[in-house]
Amino acid sequence: MTTTIDGNRVELEIGGMTCASCAARIEKKLNRMEGVTATVNYATEKAKVEWEEEAGIGVEDLIATVEKTGYTAAVPTPPPPPDPATGAGASAGTGTDAEAGTGAGTDASAGGRPESDVRTPGQPDALAALRQRLLVSLALSVPVVLMAMVPALQFTNWQWLSLTLAAPVVAYAAWPFHKAAWTNLRHGAATMDTLISLGTLAAFGWSLWALFFGDAGMPGMRHPFELTIARSDGSGNIYLEAAAGVTTFILAGRYFETRSKRKAGAALRALLELGAKDVAVLRDGREVRVPTSRLAVGDRFVVRPGEKIATDGTVLEGTSAVDASMLTGESVPVEVVPGDPVTGATVNAGGRIVVEATRIGADTQLARMAKLVEDAQNGKAAAQRLADRISAVFVPVVIALAVATLGYWLASGEGPVAAFTAAVAVLIIACPCALGLATPTALMVGTGRGAQLGILIKGPEVLESTRGVDTIVLDKTGTVTTGVMTLTGVHLAEGVSTDEALRLAGALEHSSEHPIARAIATAATERTGTLPTPEDFANVPGLGVQGVVEGHAVLVGREKLLADWSQPLPPELSQAKADAESQGRTAVTVGWDGAARAVLVVSDAVKPTSAEAVRRFRALGLTPVLLTGDNKAVAESVASEVGIDQVIAEVMPEDKVSVVKSLQAEGRSVAMVGDGVNDAAALAQADLGLAMGTGTDAAIEAGDLTLVRGDLRAAADAIRLSRKTLGTIKTNLFWAFGYNVAALPLAAAGMLNPMIAGAAMAFSSVFVVGNSLRLRRFTPLTTQPA
Repeated sequence: MTTTIDGNRVELEIGGMTCASCAARIEKKLNRMEGVTATVNYATEKAKVEWEEEAGIGVEDLIATVEKTGYTAAVPTPPPPPDPATGAGASAGTGTDAEAGTGAGTDASAGGRPESDVRTPGQPDALAALRQRLLVSLALSVPVVLMAMVPALQFTNWQWLSLTLAAPVVAYAAWPFHKAAWTNLRHGAATMDTLISLGTLAAFGWSLWALFFGDAGMPGMRHPFELTIARSDGSGNIYLEAAAGVTTFILAGRYFETRSKRKAGAALRALLELGAKDVAVLRDGREVRVPTSRLAVGDRFVVRPGEKIATDGTVLEGTSAVDASMLTGESVPVEVVPGDPVTGATVNAGGRIVVEATRIGADTQLARMAKLVEDAQNGKAAAQRLADRISAVFVPVVIALAVATLGYWLASGEGPVAAFTAAVAVLIIACPCALGLATPTALMVGTGRGAQLGILIKGPEVLESTRGVDTIVLDKTGTVTTGVMTLTGVHLAEGVSTDEALRLAGALEHSSEHPIARAIATAATERTGTLPTPEDFANVPGLGVQGVVEGHAVLVGREKLLADWSQPLPPELSQAKADAESQGRTAVTVGWDGAARAVLVVSDAVKPTSAEAVRRFRALGLTPVLLTGDNKAVAESVASEVGIDQVIAEVMPEDKVSVVKSLQAEGRSVAMVGDGVNDAAALAQADLGLAMGTGTDAAIEAGDLTLVRGDLRAAADAIRLSRKTLGTIKTNLFWAFGYNVAALPLAAAGMLNPMIAGAAMAFSSVFVVGNSLRLRRFTPLTTQPA
């Protein structure tokens, strides 16, 4: 088992980050250390650091550097040491990287629930606290804004009620912004938090001065709508609605962002929870049920039909078919006999088998896949919020302009009141009221419309990923195809009817749990109705089934089973079987009354909408690529059916990430669509991950977009909607900043009438909201002709 600290590599949990620029600052500071290479991920709140041995530094030096930058850093708590008697402890852990994603030791082989919930160090209730601040701010801000904007509500001394309500908003609800701004100031940096804190404090501070030392506190004070530009000393104006309103808007956006970010480790939890929770271990010839975490290498355990295999091992007794589609993508269950390897978390779809454990804990394929997901998530560049990028320049400019304005008016002899009025007005007008609405409103309307259409968008950084995507990689099983074995062809000997062949074969297969048997039985039931009950039913290990149905001696299975009963295939059926197998499909032979009479073709059928979806991808400028763990013949057959030119087949789960990386290395921006556990790491690695909602939780959590329905056409709609939402956010940001930039000269000139500022701010906000609401009219192409 590896540890969190491995030679000259370490993974640190980072606390105190409030925006993507925080992650960039920490990363920059770490990389300035000689011989250090660091990657900081804002979404997962982790830093992966490597350093050269000759650099002569330790983990303590790295933590100290992070703390000097104004944040916290800690090494995740390692799992408990192994218990030699039980194999518990270390064997229950997932190892370094998988463990880092869950924050504590986890039972990887068993899929046990993690001991911690992927929370920022020291902030177990950060989301709940943020929600509480938002609710308090919302309840107190609404009456403040209404009184300021509706003259009819301005009763005598209304301004003092506004102060009473706004004070807790600025002091309590906006405290995270003030704290972050102070931290940034100590380290010579400025972010959106700086601008929000300065603006709200300036608005509140000036309102206090106007109320206690100016004319704004006089009984009968009003805020009439006078749309005139005139010089004012500001002593009769208050800006409490700006201070309270901005805080509420920004808190709302921060809350939804944090809620989305808290799910960053859910892909790992979903992976680990796939495994069996307990296992029947053979001890002294008896079966003893124990937690999977207590398995040790060499233990022998029993797996019955329908149960999950507890850990990686080798079959000792029995034959069966193992459904490994969620891990490997192989659509056809794999037949296993003594000596064959099996993988933990796969499902025993056939008979009883006894397995010897060969790998446990961090060594299992499931745990390695969890590590791949973690590595892929941490390998992503931290998404920079558009507002943060702009504010990096905008904030220092505004502060400099406010100082220059103050100095100019003091030097011109206008007096301190007029000078401070102009300087504070610069800060107030720059306070991002509409900016606070720009991203959250578009995101909420866009994601709301997406939810109506079965498209779930995880956050604003996802939208940026859709912009440059030019290649879309499609998993085969469950994405392009149904993921369920289906009867796709019936070939008959002369004189035999389809109903008769299906009725006799389906009656025998109805008694089997094998996925291929279920496909035949389902098709037979749908075509002929209730199936007869067979007599003398027997399972022939590795070959098929036999029995008596309505007086007919029936054989269903491999060609060898019929050959053993001297029932060779006639030429036409032999050719049909060969054709089916050349296309990667499964051919099942059927014989009764001493002769081979039918060949039933079973395959993972292509979804009827997949070909149309591929056409839509091409229309969006995307190049489709089929990526699958299935064999090449099956993959090429499916690709030909749906119109895909590039096929990458027979790929192991860990290699899917390598394929995505190689495409990215070619300069492509890659979107990945998948539904299985085997796709989770690739979904996380891709520039844009789209998970089919009909798939596994691991894939859904690793993806950036989730398609609730199994219709691949929804992926094209998801990309269209995401691009549309991103465009709306950009338009909103342009107008939000445009309003500030246009009004700043008036403020600096001392010509900013508060009512014009209020009306302009309101118009800017109304425009942003109205522009965002246009997303409700987004029309999907799913139900329209291609």
